[in-house]
Amino acid sequence: MATATTVKDVSPHKFVKAYLAHLKRSDKMELPEWLDIVKTIRFKELAPYDPDWYFVRAASMARKIYLRGDLGVGSFQRIYGGSKRNGSHPPHFCKSSGVVARHILQLLQKMNIIDVDPKGGRRITSIGQQDLDQVAGLIVVAP
Repeated sequence: MATATTVKDVSPHKFVKAYLAHLKRSDKMELPEWLDIVKTIRFKELAPYDPDWYFVRAASMARKIYLRGDLGVGSFQRIYGGSKRNGSHPPHFCKSSGVVARHILQLLQKMNIIDVDPKGGRRITSIGQQDLDQVAGLIVVAP
């Protein structure tokens, strides 16, 4: 009896790499013009070096919504936040950029992968769940 492979069954790293390739192939994501100059968090000096960082973040966010659900912009600011080093003063936690999280959530919603939950946050749609599970199944089949 064969069981269906879900996102929970595969490695997070392999899934994000496979899903970002799927997002790049689909050509449904409209990349913003500020992509190369935006900082992902307040205490960084430069934009990310990886040219595919936006697809990586979108794939990671879709995976987290699949697994947990009820996540909004504030939740993703905390998830992708980090420790701000204040020189000789103690480090403190700093949230990540809300604009990046909000824009990715809007794009995923436009692609019909996620939807707004009436209780708050976002949840995965049935089409989005099928899409993510299909990518996870391809990872298991590939050697």
